[in-house]
Amino acid sequence: MQELSLSSKLKYIFSIPVIISALGYFVDIYDLLLFGIVRIPSLKALGLNPDADGTLILNCQMVGLLIGGVFWGIFGDKKGRLSVLFGSILVYSLANIACGFLPYFPKEHLVYQYAGLRFIAGIGLAGELGAGITLVSESLPKSLRAIGTSVVAGFGLMGAVVAQLTVELAGGWNISYIIGGIMGVMLLILRVSVSESGIYKNIEHKNVSKGNFLSFFTNKERLTRYLKCIAVGLPTWYCIGILAVLANQFAPELGIKDLNPGKAIMWAYIGISVGDLMSGFISHALKSRKMAIFYMLLFTILGVAVMLFGNTNTETKYYMFCVWLGLGTGYWAMFVTLAAEQFGTNIRNTATTTVPNMVRGLVPVMILAFDLLKNNFTVIMSAAIVGIVVFGLAFYSSLTISETHDKDLEFIE
Repeated sequence: MQELSLSSKLKYIFSIPVIISALGYFVDIYDLLLFGIVRIPSLKALGLNPDADGTLILNCQMVGLLIGGVFWGIFGDKKGRLSVLFGSILVYSLANIACGFLPYFPKEHLVYQYAGLRFIAGIGLAGELGAGITLVSESLPKSLRAIGTSVVAGFGLMGAVVAQLTVELAGGWNISYIIGGIMGVMLLILRVSVSESGIYKNIEHKNVSKGNFLSFFTNKERLTRYLKCIAVGLPTWYCIGILAVLANQFAPELGIKDLNPGKAIMWAYIGISVGDLMSGFISHALKSRKMAIFYMLLFTILGVAVMLFGNTNTETKYYMFCVWLGLGTGYWAMFVTLAAEQFGTNIRNTATTTVPNMVRGLVPVMILAFDLLKNNFTVIMSAAIVGIVVFGLAFYSSLTISETHDKDLEFIE
């Protein structure tokens, strides 16, 4: 096959599907992490408990992601990638605008109203990344897939940074929700210019089973591939869901006066944005998805160990380690691309959408294990034990999963 010229490569990497997917993921991450950033100020302002009520609301959002991942995954394989890009952003944008008006809601059962809106937002947010990565993977030459999807995630993940800055500058946590919703509606208009994936069009009218979620569980080899894809991504949300979102719980044991979860999330995502851009080039250079992920996992677990058991005794040091962990877990786009490349066109969107949301949906399980362990261990030891299990599964899966670098995606299951 003839080598593409530099101008051709740039044309593909900065094509409309990549740009629109990157913008979509930017808004997605902004809205996804906004609750984690405004959890404490919003719940205090509403007269709710930041820990007990905050955990309930976060878990509802994550369950929404889990359910939405299955729904949008199936929908994208049956009706096309663009249907998800339009439908999902409309759902989470409207839910986030509604969150902005929570101070004006009836005070009775306010925690359940907040949780319900975050659940609906979670359902909408579940479709964005999977459909975007699937569309980009199927639209770009196989030699540029890793770089293209890294651009999507690298730019998109900056949404977390903008979310934190918006909270600080907007003058109110509820205004930040409204801004996120408005950005989503504006992006919805831009998406009119995006074309459907050519690979999907080739099977659109064929008599093949599309979006069959149960097919992941009816074949042992396919189920193994699916579970390994999920396991590879677990450390990303362990670092965010426990070490960043719950950063304030680590402050007393580390001898730090106070830790701001919003700032911890922001600094982690600065690292993740850089790491995601790097991961595509690392994979391209190594000609391997799995080895790029493996080396980044090694870098991450070293950072976790030093963060928890080193001399992390100041707020600044903690945030520096959040950047470190972000750099290491910046293989998020690579992991989702790996999932896209593992499965045929007829269930690719289902896999690519459900896999990252299964990881997000397992955050409540990780937090539950963390909370239960705190009954017998310190906060640091509890986090370490959960981390050992999570990283163990990820290392095993990254080493034993099939390599997909340069794999042709025009096939069906």
